[in-house]
Amino acid sequence: MTNPGMWCFTWMPDRRAAANGADKAALLKDAKWQSGDIITVSFLDGDEAVIQKVIRYAQEWTTPGMADLTLDFRRDTTDTLVRISFRYPGSWSVVGTACRRITDQLRPTMNYGWLTPATADDEVRRVVLHEFGHALGLIHEHQNPKGAIEWDRAAVIRDLSGPPNNWTADQIEFNMFKPYQEAEVRATPVDRASIMLYPIPARWTTNGFSAGLNTDLSADDRRLIREVYS
Repeated sequence: MTNPGMWCFTWMPDRRAAANGADKAALLKDAKWQSGDIITVSFLDGDEAVIQKVIRYAQEWTTPGMADLTLDFRRDTTDTLVRISFRYPGSWSVVGTACRRITDQLRPTMNYGWLTPATADDEVRRVVLHEFGHALGLIHEHQNPKGAIEWDRAAVIRDLSGPPNNWTADQIEFNMFKPYQEAEVRATPVDRASIMLYPIPARWTTNGFSAGLNTDLSADDRRLIREVYS
């Protein structure tokens, strides 16, 4: 069973800078890994069966013909670049190499707040693909500067500030209403099938834009990750 009402937010090391947007351009300039990089990953907590699913699904981004990167999952250590927890509310991830700026080895850089042993495999896979897309440097597709989403701000704020997301005003502003500039990202026209695009109900927009729940990597997701990390 999926959770179409649950949104992920991209979490930044400096929350104050992230909230006012001052950190965004600098972060994106540093967010891309280098082809051939080994990205070390560990788990701070979590159920072993769910951990094994995260490991399996995350590596779909780095299978042959995809990103020329290695996800090196390590046990019995937190001395890693990506550190995963299941303990905190919501699902979120630091974007790309910004994880290097979080030096506290007990501080997570990725969280899966609603994945439990009872969560269906298709939901685990969807969420893991999305969050590891962020970890590889991908932004939310609705923040694509080539998009044409005209938000009904009041409707978005009303829905995301309440259950099940309970976002703050700063989280909504930064994650929903601040598209990146074209100079900041490698962008193509908005891909409605992207795993990086969450469901957008028509009531959230004033120009009729809407999107359903995407559960798999799209053709454009695969093409972009190959081109960026070839």
